[in-house]
Amino acid sequence: MNIVGVGCGPGMLTEEAAAVIGEATLVYGSPRAIALARALIRPDCEVHEIEDYGALRSLPAHAVALSTGDPMLAGLGYLPGDVVPGVSSLQVAFARLKIPLVRAAVVTAHGKDHARAITDAREEILRGRVVFLIADPAFDVRALAAALPPGAQVAVCEDLGYPEERIAVGTGAVPPAVQGGLFVVVAGEF
Repeated sequence: MNIVGVGCGPGMLTEEAAAVIGEATLVYGSPRAIALARALIRPDCEVHEIEDYGALRSLPAHAVALSTGDPMLAGLGYLPGDVVPGVSSLQVAFARLKIPLVRAAVVTAHGKDHARAITDAREEILRGRVVFLIADPAFDVRALAAALPPGAQVAVCEDLGYPEERIAVGTGAVPPAVQGGLFVVVAGEF
């Protein structure tokens, strides 16, 4: 099986990913991942929306599993098979904010314990890292900001790669608000 990153937004597929998708005869993905790859999927390709993520481990060897962003950043990279990277929201957020990737510490709060994620983020920032926090819709940016040193910068990055992309920067004392799109948070000194 190939696990293919389709990028975090339109036009963020790599050439390698495009080639693998263009040759596929069996594709699985979330509705968003399929939409990002749709123009490259052959008309005779069998396409399925993922309904049971646990069943993905038993896909046949010729299947392609589409993963939004990069499969190795909270994506489907855990599946058996070859991974084809995609342009991740981490890469896009750090590029837009002009932060070197070597300063990044990744923390996930997506479907995880938010209090633990906030503690982990604070610890990384105190170590001098810039935190890239993968959020879910219920994540409270204000709670994160309250746990940070007041001078720490906080950026809410919504809908990265899409025409409605929005990046708002504030501080631990005055954090930016989430307006409702898909979002990640970048926090630290940057």
